[in-house]
Amino acid sequence: METQVDPRSRQSFIAVPDPGGRNSAPGATLRLEQSSRARLMGRSSHAALLVLLATSLAASILLSLSVGAVHVRPSDLLGAVLTHHHLTYTERLIILQIRLPRILASAVVGASLSVSGLLFQGLFRNPMADPYVIGASGGSVLGASLGIFLVTQTSILGFSATALLAFAGSVLTMALVYALARTNGRTNVVTLLLAGFAISTMLSNSTYFFEVLDTTSGTSTRVLVSWLHGVISTPGWSELGLTSGLLALGTIVSFPLMRRLNTLALGDEYAHQLGLNVEGTRIGIILIGSLLTAIAVALGGLISFAGLIVPHVGRLLLGPDNTRLLPVTALAGATFLVLGDSLARTVLAPSEVPVGILMALVGGPFFLYLLRRSRRSYAV
Repeated sequence: METQVDPRSRQSFIAVPDPGGRNSAPGATLRLEQSSRARLMGRSSHAALLVLLATSLAASILLSLSVGAVHVRPSDLLGAVLTHHHLTYTERLIILQIRLPRILASAVVGASLSVSGLLFQGLFRNPMADPYVIGASGGSVLGASLGIFLVTQTSILGFSATALLAFAGSVLTMALVYALARTNGRTNVVTLLLAGFAISTMLSNSTYFFEVLDTTSGTSTRVLVSWLHGVISTPGWSELGLTSGLLALGTIVSFPLMRRLNTLALGDEYAHQLGLNVEGTRIGIILIGSLLTAIAVALGGLISFAGLIVPHVGRLLLGPDNTRLLPVTALAGATFLVLGDSLARTVLAPSEVPVGILMALVGGPFFLYLLRRSRRSYAV
């Protein structure tokens, strides 16, 4: 085979022998066209999947708005939006002031945990990594404990002291873990994991001292236990707007990081040879992943498995390309938690099951089933 150049396009191609024994370009051109068509089909199927997930999210929000102690038919909700059909005062109050903020908060929490899980799984090249892998849970537990037991009446921008201090505790703890793992200008991934585990364990057990000092007949302890189990409360609109903006910012910044993660998956040395700033990429992933985890903690407490299962299933279905996985993971995570929270508040109505417990009961066996059935490895 010989390399020829099309004088019109100035593009090189590899000639393929024709049946007559002459080297000709059409065979190579056909291969290029087939490859191009395959890429276009891949893009179109990916776009179709995104449309399907966006539609599923909208449908799940509509379904969640309609179920509860006061049932409102989905047709009435659609009529109120499309034809200005009037709902009763009680229905409007329940839907707009109670259910809708909570449902949107569930979507923000689900998307934040899923995107954060995708980032950390790519960083550690381990599909078992989750958003709390480097200590976010321990710091948030300590911060929430301070808010619940010491400054319960404080509120800033609609955020309670519990949410604010849990957010701050999560971010500060991950900054501490990163500082401990950084040596000679580089960050060792194994040290990062071990430091995160140690710090998180110590801070999580600090709640015992607050429980001993509880002077409110156990009320504060019960609030803390509920928060630890993962309960999405009804946030104010200012709180919801700020967290949604931070989620959007974190997701947008994550796009260039995903392309770098694809390169980093080839190995640090190869990534260096390709000109990738490995340390800068790790710092960016840790910062954005920490921010998204803190958002989820501030709105919903500690909710397990959402940030582990959604990226994991996405990789099983779509492969290891993090850039393609990012929007899919965000939409799927939002839908997953909206449906989960709807089930949590209706399955034992009028009592409510913490969504974190429901995620553990449903997500744990489902994840084990996936591991058992797939029995295959894949790159991250």
